[in-house]
Amino acid sequence: MEYRILLTRMEFRAFHGCYDLEQQVGNRFAVDVEITAELGDAAREDDVRKTVNYLTAFEEVERQMKVTQRTIERAALNIIDGLYVAFPQIRHVKCSVAKLAPPLGGKIERVSVVLER
Repeated sequence: MEYRILLTRMEFRAFHGCYDLEQQVGNRFAVDVEITAELGDAAREDDVRKTVNYLTAFEEVERQMKVTQRTIERAALNIIDGLYVAFPQIRHVKCSVAKLAPPLGGKIERVSVVLER
């Protein structure tokens, strides 16, 4: 049986950006992750060790957001790759990374990318 776990509206201060100034002063980012995984006997046995532990998943996202990248696409790919390494039972990951109030010269709430694998 498959199941999904959602980590929604995680916020981080990070230093991603194509401009040097962005990498120096940083910005706020929002991350959403949807993970599809094989459940196996985890629910029946009530065994967190057999699940995608959401604390461990959050910590992996946080770790990857600390790695400065030029693009939010690369940050999203790093998150996906890290989750696959941490949890071999994962079948699919959808990851959205948004830069909040990006420095585009006008009023804009966010710019986002969504990657899936």
